[in-house]
Amino acid sequence: MAVRAAWSDDEVEAVRDLAKNFFEKDVVPHAERFVEQGHPDRKLYNRAGELGLLCTAVPEEFGGGGGTFAHEAAIIEEQMYAGEGALGMAVHSSIIAPYIQHFGSDELKKRILPKAASGEIVLSIGMTEPSTGSDLQNIKTRAVREGDEYVITGSKIFITNGWLCDAIIIACKTDPTKGAAGVSLILAEVDDDTPGFKRGRILSKIGGKGQDTAELFFDGLRVPVGNLIGEVEGQGFYQLMQMLAQERLVTAVMAVPMMERAVALTVEYTKGRDAFGKPLFALQNTKFELAECATLAKVGRTFLDDCITKHLAGELDGATASMAKYWLTDQLSVVADRCLQLFGGYGYMTEYPISEIYAWARVLRILAGSNEIMKDLVARSL
Repeated sequence: MAVRAAWSDDEVEAVRDLAKNFFEKDVVPHAERFVEQGHPDRKLYNRAGELGLLCTAVPEEFGGGGGTFAHEAAIIEEQMYAGEGALGMAVHSSIIAPYIQHFGSDELKKRILPKAASGEIVLSIGMTEPSTGSDLQNIKTRAVREGDEYVITGSKIFITNGWLCDAIIIACKTDPTKGAAGVSLILAEVDDDTPGFKRGRILSKIGGKGQDTAELFFDGLRVPVGNLIGEVEGQGFYQLMQMLAQERLVTAVMAVPMMERAVALTVEYTKGRDAFGKPLFALQNTKFELAECATLAKVGRTFLDDCITKHLAGELDGATASMAKYWLTDQLSVVADRCLQLFGGYGYMTEYPISEIYAWARVLRILAGSNEIMKDLVARSL
């Protein structure tokens, strides 16, 4: 674990210790089963809720922990240090709950957030579609109002928590003639028997095989008008733009501890592995490679800590969040690749954690907006 950051305090560190214990004792021992079944155990969300590890930044009046993003960041970091990414807690607490908290009606907040904080419901968000990735203003999913309900038709793909979710925020077009101004976010409460809702297959991925990433289909799904996120239709795209900065920061928060863990695992391995009559670590190439990887991790940590500090103060701009997302995930891939190389053939074996870091690293350059999109957003600020 990294040295205590300036954005942390005793309370945050207490939450960190609680999260560390939860992931190491309740989650990691079952990781192989999660891979076999394609999703984590649903009851672990209930357990996380009992411990107070869900929605820690949601106000206490809505059932949350009453903390800040610092508490969320500490939990995410400990999940990455533990090497267990099946549980979509970061998506649930740090990405989706804030939409309800900041834009939902009081009725929606009071009804949904306490259940999200307790683990009674698992949250998901449906943005990406089979023909639409980062171009959110051109989504095809429709929501047509009929009386006091919206009737939703369309599909989503690559949806984290899609298999286990009980509530999903659906990005859809309430007015297809208005482009971005026609996008709305609507919360749907679902289960396997909800008319008009169907879960597709759990998608097979290169890495993160224990995380439930699924297809979702809507065919006349009826949702109460009161589940609209925001006071009026057509605010969805702007709500997404406001919250995507935190989503991109969340991705960066995942990347840095993975870098740090990759370096730590590789130092340990190379010091215990003999080659040519001496530890692999004693070879100059090994030392130089690890020195460079450790430097990248250190620079990454410094940048991330600064971004978190700014975000807590309300001073993190979108361009800097995009910089953090793309650069830190790029460097994670570099570090993971170089560290895996030092493991030799063992690095390619799935029983060694470095292989999972290597596979996990790749998707972070794609999700929350591809790194190419991040660079374009940075360029617009110049």
